[in-house]
Amino acid sequence: MPEVMSIVKTPKEAFQGMVDKGVAMGGDASIKIFHQSFYAGIYIGFGGMLSMVVAGGLDGTVVDNPTIQTFVFAALFPVNLLLILLTGGVLITGTAATVPAAVFEGKLHWMQILRTFALAWVGNCMGALLFAGFVEACNLNVGLTAKLAIKVAEKKIKEDFLVTFLKGIGCNWLVCMAVFLQGQAQDMPGKMVGIWFPISCFVAIGFEHIPANMFMIPLGMIAGADVSVWDCIWRNYIPVTLGNIFAGSIFVGAGYSFAFGRLGSSPIFNMPAKEQGAPKEQQATNKPVAAVI
Repeated sequence: MPEVMSIVKTPKEAFQGMVDKGVAMGGDASIKIFHQSFYAGIYIGFGGMLSMVVAGGLDGTVVDNPTIQTFVFAALFPVNLLLILLTGGVLITGTAATVPAAVFEGKLHWMQILRTFALAWVGNCMGALLFAGFVEACNLNVGLTAKLAIKVAEKKIKEDFLVTFLKGIGCNWLVCMAVFLQGQAQDMPGKMVGIWFPISCFVAIGFEHIPANMFMIPLGMIAGADVSVWDCIWRNYIPVTLGNIFAGSIFVGAGYSFAFGRLGSSPIFNMPAKEQGAPKEQQATNKPVAAVI
């Protein structure tokens, strides 16, 4: 029988791909990082506007079954991550995992975290704000679309700082897993599936994604939402950014470095098979027992 081959990378290989991506970003010129971040902010707007237009048109179903509107919004939103991840775009959310992962692996200086985070955040924000203005200039932020934009913007500044911070953690853990999974897949359909499920999941749950909020809250404010610039920044942008960064850096970057990389390479975490109580077959051959997936 011929050997069965898989076109999906192992988790360890996928983590190494994230590290390599972080190393590559650390070596890029600042203008290059900003350029790709700016484009990513615009692509966030494309996906966000698609969700606003279609889900907003379902306004009549909200009273009886609000889940339908939520599902449609969440199902359409991932188009922006498809555009970004498959064209080399840079989001602060993904950068929060890839660059720290490279630092944890000893392949990048920690100062690159500050540089790349700042460039990605500013670039995302400028691109998203520009696209919100572009949509308004096109006279598309009207009617049911504007109604939903107002509703979303006002909802996003209602929670207190800690709750919004925690929602940022939940969001970016899933976003970074979308980055992880699309790195495992080696063909276009596989990458699309790997992106779609985690992204639609965080949107449907109601977690907070700072690049998305950089577009959606200003869009609602333009439409007339009762949201001040201070509310937008203090009650959303700051706690969501911190939550997104914490999840990406600690839960994904450090977590998978511990599982597959340098942080977990200490002898205390790699005891001999006999001490771990491994199966006799593994002790005898000193080879890992293969996992069947």
